[in-house]
Amino acid sequence: MRVLVTGSAGFIGSHVVEALREHGHDVRPFDLRSGEDVRDAATVARRLIGVDAVCHQAAKVGLGVDVSDLPAYASSNVLGTAVLLAEMAGAGVPRLVLASSMVVYGEGAYDCAAHGRVRPGPRAENDLAAGRFEPRCPLCGAVLTPGAVGEDAPVDPRNAYADSKLAQEHLAASWARTTGGTVMALRYHNVYGPRMPRDTPYAGVAAIFRSALERGESPRVFEDGGQRRDFVHVRDVARANLLALEAAGPRTGELRAYNIASGEPRTVGEMAGALAKVYGGPDPVVTGEYRLGDVRHVVASPGRARTELGFHSSVPFEEGMTEFVTRP
Repeated sequence: MRVLVTGSAGFIGSHVVEALREHGHDVRPFDLRSGEDVRDAATVARRLIGVDAVCHQAAKVGLGVDVSDLPAYASSNVLGTAVLLAEMAGAGVPRLVLASSMVVYGEGAYDCAAHGRVRPGPRAENDLAAGRFEPRCPLCGAVLTPGAVGEDAPVDPRNAYADSKLAQEHLAASWARTTGGTVMALRYHNVYGPRMPRDTPYAGVAAIFRSALERGESPRVFEDGGQRRDFVHVRDVARANLLALEAAGPRTGELRAYNIASGEPRTVGEMAGALAKVYGGPDPVVTGEYRLGDVRHVVASPGRARTELGFHSSVPFEEGMTEFVTRP
């Protein structure tokens, strides 16, 4: 299969390129670092000639710093995807694997002892300032029990990046309905591993902690460190893209979403501790600081990806964290 991979020189995209080539696919790399912009329709059209499928990894990542980031996210992620889809329609390319994200869910899944499954709203600043970090039931105010979110959960994006990733899914679904194409939207959870960006406001928390340890500083863990995430290794994410490209996929004219996660959630505090252990210290410091818009718990059920794609996480957490430190 000849596959155009956008964002091919990036953290995840470079691993996707390697996985596809290792399995005999003809990869056509496409990346802004080589002067190729998905917002440039003429360049995209030229590079789509003869392509069987597109693996769309190109995106501005991170949660955003403030509202001044909105135009950049909309331009890179929303406009870029719209141009790509329009040119795919013109070229007759019928298959798209889209790099989406768990951030489209907002908060994860929660249960109230009295009211069952509920959807908490954004956490109030006065609660966060007082150290009350757990979301509460919107009906009775009780502290909720977190669970695993499935792909059919309601979406609730809460920052510029999340808004743009959900917009990508909506645009791709419209493209599929209009053209009869197929879309497999891979909702990545917290991806880490070799080549992860560092020392930028948009780097993931694992990279931020690693940079602190390299400077001999303690990782600074926000809130109480109990916020739960699913940390999935970048090679597993690359393999998920390979499986999605090779799978039968959804019916024509449809978008199908998949959680790409390890299925073994960890707290942010545990992750900071694991990295500090590899470095031999210093130990993490729990600061109680918080960011408005951050969600408390987002962990996933990867059952659909396992059943329909044959995907499962293969890199154990401790092994992956050790490699993350020793092979940056």
